[in-house]
Amino acid sequence: MTVAVFLSSLLGFMAFGMPIAFALILTAAVLMWYLGFWDVQLLAQNLLAGADSFPLLAVPFFILAGELMNAGGISRRIIAMAQAYFGHLRGGLGYVAIAAAVLLASMSGSALADTAALATLLLPMMRQRGYPVHSSAGLVAAGGIIAPIIPPSMPFVIYGVVTNTSISQLFMAGLVPGLIMGAGLIIAWTLIARSFTEPTPPKASAAERRRVLIDGAAALMLPVIIVGGLRFGIFTPTEAAVVAAVYALAVSTLLYRELSWSDLMETLTRASRTTASVMFLCAAATVSAYMITLAQLPDEIGAMLGPLADHPRLLVLAIMLLMIAVGMVLDLTPTILILAPVLAPIAIKAGVDPVYFGVMFVLIGSIGLITPPVGTVLNVVGGIGKLRMEVLVRGVMPFFLIYLGIVFLLIAFPSIVTVPLAWLR
Repeated sequence: MTVAVFLSSLLGFMAFGMPIAFALILTAAVLMWYLGFWDVQLLAQNLLAGADSFPLLAVPFFILAGELMNAGGISRRIIAMAQAYFGHLRGGLGYVAIAAAVLLASMSGSALADTAALATLLLPMMRQRGYPVHSSAGLVAAGGIIAPIIPPSMPFVIYGVVTNTSISQLFMAGLVPGLIMGAGLIIAWTLIARSFTEPTPPKASAAERRRVLIDGAAALMLPVIIVGGLRFGIFTPTEAAVVAAVYALAVSTLLYRELSWSDLMETLTRASRTTASVMFLCAAATVSAYMITLAQLPDEIGAMLGPLADHPRLLVLAIMLLMIAVGMVLDLTPTILILAPVLAPIAIKAGVDPVYFGVMFVLIGSIGLITPPVGTVLNVVGGIGKLRMEVLVRGVMPFFLIYLGIVFLLIAFPSIVTVPLAWLR
């Protein structure tokens, strides 16, 4: 009965168009009333406690790092490097998009920031080259969602905080799945590009490749610094976010000198607005999570999934299928904040590695960013490219199927995710 009260309240408030953060707070109030006690002060205390978290400080700094990369020329140089090395291939700009997506993912951790950079710079070039518009847009959208998987990942930070899972281990566990996603996109794009008839540009000279590599070397150092610092215990994930933001600011202003004072103020404003919405959502989710715990919601759902408790892989499969459905109507951050505190304890109780489950949870939630009707990343690509949703859905479908195949691969062989953790542990 508690599950029904929770779902009907949350979905009901959202159906009336209420912002998710307020819907979570009111759902917590409904649960409090249902459990027979009422204390507004308790709601306020948990709302403040939800934002008062040291690990969550990583969120604003990763958001700022992504904004600085786009405004300061770092993203553009990454794409220029990929174009110099892969642009001469048939369908070469597609490989450029994939390579740039992987490299940008290792710097910002934000799917929306990476997608905006890729779409703004590459979609016009792909159109000019004569690529099918739907395939180009689908590839850019599919490449953008690698960002939440390869470290540093803002969704991993949020997941780690709400489930008390090691953020450093989540970061390292995301490396291999993220690279597999990139390889999957290469396979899909190779099959699509076989039908292309456009003339390929000449191969970049060795001098040109060397020039763009030197020009982008400072940008390439950022993921090395972050992953190396985490691996050798030099700094925590929160400190890594600060390092990323400061490094991006220094490179943009002192080295590349493309970030003016007015641009910096605009960048800080955009980052502040995004941070405010995300942090308020996290605070509201803490209120809801507190009441979910008091109502013993995980135990009730765990009893429903009881027959699968002795079969961890089937349990993970069932949860992932549920996540695919949820991802069609919820953005990634609300999905993590609402469902992770409920589903993670069930999976861990069944013997599933908590870090592995976290990677799979965020992976499925990220795929939801390219599924209609919400599809936040699809909307970003559509807005920049001025494309209708049906065109975007048609273009992203081959890459969506590839990603589903990767999900089933990781469910069948969880060691792909867990074995690399030995490097950190």
